[in-house]
Order: sequence, then structure tokens, then C-alpha cells
Amino acid sequence: MQYCVRCVMPNTRPGIAFNSEGVCSACQAYHNRKKVNYQQRFEELKKLCDKYRGVNGANGYDCMIAVSGGKDSHFQTHVIKEVMGMNPLLVSVEDNFPKTQAAAHNLMNISEVFGCDLITIRPNLKAQKIVMRKTFEKFGKPGYVIDRYIYTYPLHMALKFNTSLLVYGENVSYEYGGVEAHETYSAKAQVNNGVASGIDVNDLLGNGVTLKDLNFFEPPSQEDLNKLDPIYLSYFVEWNSVKNYFLVKKMGFHDLTQEWERTQNVEQFDQIDNRGMLVHGFAKYAKFGHFYATDYASRMVRYGMISRQEAVEMVRAKEHNFDPTVVREFCDFLGYSEREFWEILDGHFNRDLFEKDAFDNWVLKNPVWKAK
Repeated sequence: MQYCVRCVMPNTRPGIAFNSEGVCSACQAYHNRKKVNYQQRFEELKKLCDKYRGVNGANGYDCMIAVSGGKDSHFQTHVIKEVMGMNPLLVSVEDNFPKTQAAAHNLMNISEVFGCDLITIRPNLKAQKIVMRKTFEKFGKPGYVIDRYIYTYPLHMALKFNTSLLVYGENVSYEYGGVEAHETYSAKAQVNNGVASGIDVNDLLGNGVTLKDLNFFEPPSQEDLNKLDPIYLSYFVEWNSVKNYFLVKKMGFHDLTQEWERTQNVEQFDQIDNRGMLVHGFAKYAKFGHFYATDYASRMVRYGMISRQEAVEMVRAKEHNFDPTVVREFCDFLGYSEREFWEILDGHFNRDLFEKDAFDNWVLKNPVWKAK
């Protein structure tokens, strides 16, 4: 494994690229912000909002915002509703797992504090469980079905409500490194960014699941997509997920403080909806040798909050500490025994990256704290 010389991201992250100096594409993208005139882009956002303002009449929805209730969703709604003066309809996808107290509060808060209507879908639970088991066992991507809905469902709803302007948060591939990692305001190709792509829908069928059970799973036709104008807000404003957190705390957003101290995270405010879905990150670690601690420590380095060496120590302390409550909730939801779970996860560990230690634990052969 090769690690970025500026942050702690390894070259095993799917789609990430390193330049000749050993700097990852995410750090390069962050450095390129110095060349961006964000005031000019903010004016572009104003013009874009003006273009769609009143599209459904004086009292109708002007646009749609894809939200989860998280810190970034709060920030998006603040910018579009309070700064731009739009009348957005919020749309979300629930994953059917038991919510944390913070998540239950936050989803209500985002509607109440900003005064917005919110519609949500809870996917067919029977089909979701069957598909999650299949994608976990076969591909090591247990969260795939929900990630897919998060990207496709808002597109279908934007068409139904005639809200061509559909607002997403950050361009994940460009901000953090990944496939399709080019800077653009348009989110039309977002479904191809690697998070919710790469698995043929036909591979998910069977065991009682048909295409009729996976409504909204596929994006709209290209003809219909051309009627929409989905955007990344991160193109128009200088995106900083930690700064977003501190801003929206003052607007009623709750983190996990005093509710749950996660063992594998270096923060307590991102992806806090539930416990069980975090297994997706465990599988990511098994396949690629990094997950939550590396992701956020790398962001903190780019934001100038910590040094690279501090990030290395964070990863060393946290990355491999799989939280047992995550495993229990995941197993309870999908009907696995914990023994079955660990046997499946064991099969996904990348033998090129990992080896067993004297206690039968998988350990990285070349962790960042030993890398030269």
C-alpha cells in the first residue's frame, strides 16, 4: 500500500489517483481551491436559483434537496432555503434500521427549523434484507441497496414534482477521491461514481426478489434525466464537512455525544443514523485496508485541523477497532448469528493487504504508521 504524503489516504481507495510527488487526487483537488473564485460561483448559484424560482407557481416548490437529516443536509437546506430564499421540498431514503436518538431528532429538526416539507421512502423491507444479504456475502457491499436508492430515488421524485433543480451535497469522488473525479456542478452522472454502481441489477434478483420489488432502483431514462438539473452544492461553496457540523450545531443538529462513543471513528457526527449500516465500512476495510478513521483523519489534515502525524496516530488507534454494537445490530436486522457474520467478513479480507497475527486477527502488512 502506498499512502498520500500529505494525508493518510492509501492508493487502495477505489478510483483514487496519485501524482508523481505522491499526493492523492483528493489533496490535489483541495489544493486547487486556491484557484477558484467562490464569490463568482456563488453568484452563479444565485442565477441558477433565479432560473427555477417559481417554476411551480408562487406557492409551489422551487427545487428539491436530497437529505438524510445529517449535518451536510442541514447545511444544504440552510443555504438553499435561508440564504437563497427558495422553497425546497426535502426528500430522503430511510434504511429501515433502528435510528439513533440523534438521527431521529435530526430528521425532524431539519423539517422544523427550516420550515420544509419532507417526503421519504422506506424500501420494501423484505427485498432489502434479501438483497443486503446477497451483496454482503457476494460483494462485500452490505449497504449497496440503500446507497443506490439515495442516488436514484430523488431523481424520480424530482420528475414527479417538477422540481428540475435537485440539490445534492458534495461531489464525493472529487472531494475525497474516486471514479469520475472531475470538478463539475452537474450531478447527473453521480450514480456512476462507484458508491452505488458496479453491480448488475440482475445479480440481485432471485430468492423471491423481482424487479417489481426494486422500485426506483434504476435511475430515470436519459430522456427524463435531461429534464433535470441536479447539482453539487460543493461546486458553488467551499465545502468543509467539519465546518458544516459546527455551523448546524447552532441550528439544532445533534451528534452522538453522550449517546454512543464509536470505537472505530475519530469523530462522532458523521454517518450517525444508526449502528448496523456501519458494517459497510467494516467490509470496506477488509477489501481496501482503510475506512472511517482514515477517511476523516485525511479530511482533517486537508482542512488544516491536524498534522499528518496526528492523523497517523488517529488511524493507528481507531481504524481496526470494529464496534461490537455495530455487528450486533447488523446481525439482528438480517438474521445472522455473529459466528456467521465473522465467517463472511473473514472471506472478504484482501490477502494481498492483510495477514493473520498470533491471535488470529487480521492485520495490515503495511499500515500507514510503518510505511516509508
